[in-house]
Amino acid sequence: METEFKPEQLVDPNIREANQILRSCVHCGLCTATCPTYVLLGDERDSPRGRIYLMKKMFEGGHDATPEVRTHIDRCLSCLSCMTTCPSGVDYMHLVDKARVHIEKTSRRPLKDRLMRKLLAAVVPYPSRFRWSVRGAKLAKPFKGLISALGLKELRAMLDLAPGRLPSRRGPAYGTIAPEGPRRGRVILLRGCAQTVLRPQINDAAIRLLTRNGIEVVMPKAEGCCGALVHHMGREADGMAQARQNIDAWESVMADGPVDAIVISASGCGTTVKDYGHMLAHDPEYAERAEKVAGLARDISEYLTEITLDPPTAWTDIKVAYHSACSMQHGQRITKQPRKLLSDAGYSVLDIPEGHLCCGSAGTYNMLQPEISGLLKKRKQDNIAKTKPDCVATGNIGCMTQLEGPDQPPILHTVELLDWAHGGPCPEEIRHLSHRRRTVQSLFTPDVPLERVS
Repeated sequence: METEFKPEQLVDPNIREANQILRSCVHCGLCTATCPTYVLLGDERDSPRGRIYLMKKMFEGGHDATPEVRTHIDRCLSCLSCMTTCPSGVDYMHLVDKARVHIEKTSRRPLKDRLMRKLLAAVVPYPSRFRWSVRGAKLAKPFKGLISALGLKELRAMLDLAPGRLPSRRGPAYGTIAPEGPRRGRVILLRGCAQTVLRPQINDAAIRLLTRNGIEVVMPKAEGCCGALVHHMGREADGMAQARQNIDAWESVMADGPVDAIVISASGCGTTVKDYGHMLAHDPEYAERAEKVAGLARDISEYLTEITLDPPTAWTDIKVAYHSACSMQHGQRITKQPRKLLSDAGYSVLDIPEGHLCCGSAGTYNMLQPEISGLLKKRKQDNIAKTKPDCVATGNIGCMTQLEGPDQPPILHTVELLDWAHGGPCPEEIRHLSHRRRTVQSLFTPDVPLERVS
């Protein structure tokens, strides 16, 4: 694509990078076929190609973001399916991030939008605040009808997503957990923010699985949110501050001894941590350190594949529909490892139709864009139903929260199923299926049949 930036504009490193990204786009339109919002809405401005054109005009002209630009950029899920599809390698992820920063700096949002975004940024990244807000949501749920009548659709969406009860934490909140037997490795485990409140069982399962395989797990108390939530809302300074906080916390652990990896059990967080080097590239104090940290980041499925797990202690005929989160398959390009781990653990793994399309969660998207999110949720749930699974596995807490429902199959994190197969407790959500599990020894006993479902 031809661009028309003035030489003085290109002095700005952000504009210079935007120019490079824009020039790589050939406007072939292949991205439109895999863009969830274009598939739903059919509006060129709600496709990657259309948004790129809007961003180009905004950046070239040095204009403040118009309501039109803001509307169509806000509708972008940042699912990055377009990047997987693009034959030209357009770095849409960083281009749309720059546009969001520009929008927040130059566009005056309506008061309601500003308040909702401030609320999310002030609550969700902080576990204690988030826990209290979820408890408060329980008291507000009887007033959902009034909230809808007042036009507060975002607040209504928050209440709809809030669980009726919160699980209690059983494992350690932070500290060092020694391995069982000889130590084979040492890792930092990112605790996360919303995940520790909504489903602490995920990290508990990850810790059990890692320590049983000889891995020492460290969770520093000084660690905070990865920064993804505020970063994708265009709050650049806040995202960078949270990244710096984590780098400082993790370096203090590394000072006590080598670390093999920074293991992350939420793929949305993993995509952001792996991008710390880019996020802080122009920070003279943190640029090199951020690049090192980003190089150590591993999704839990990546790391478990690297260390080679001990054989499973049990086998089951449970059918698992694997939902690959966008941040996993498009953001980190991790597609084979989770499926292989589940299959090697004895599960029958099913692929979901239209697996490349987002479920509509996308961080805060399901709260800020509830109508579009709801359509994508329904589409994903219908596609899951076609596979007739016993349960669904995924690697991202946002997708789990989005896809849960009274008429839906149980939604589990991949690591919870792996932990069960390798000797851990059966997840509560599938205890009714636990009778379909056999020990590995019983597989070789003729009078105890077990039929694998393919």
